[in-house]
Amino acid sequence: MANVLVVYWSGTGNTEIMAEKIKEGLENAGETVDFRTVDQVEPSDVAGYNKIAFGCPSMGVETLEEDEFDPFFTDVEGSLAGKKVALFGSYGWGEGEWMESWTERTVATGAILFDKGLMINSTPSSEEEETCVQFGEGFAKF
Repeated sequence: MANVLVVYWSGTGNTEIMAEKIKEGLENAGETVDFRTVDQVEPSDVAGYNKIAFGCPSMGVETLEEDEFDPFFTDVEGSLAGKKVALFGSYGWGEGEWMESWTERTVATGAILFDKGLMINSTPSSEEEETCVQFGEGFAKF
């Protein structure tokens, strides 16, 4: 079984690019990864992982995606205590308030948060893709 779950939602593909690069970094560092979109994982599956990277872009007025991702995250919040968690996502406007509130929400679960949430404005540049790889490598060592 993989030791890291990367689960994400992406509307335009930007957060998906981030997820793929984070997975690359995790694998570079020797981790085995289950890589899934949010509709491919049951909330109960999350309990089987000690490390989880969650990816979701900023939507609307700086919120998590409301139809699929937020209900999923709400369902898994109760099983995150003591788990190592990384957060990432893209945004198109604003200052990243969605990541700040998501971070606070995650810390409140008792999860052990890796770094600060990784945010990238719009489509990741090649430099930002490398930042995602490094984020994955760092999370692997966390």
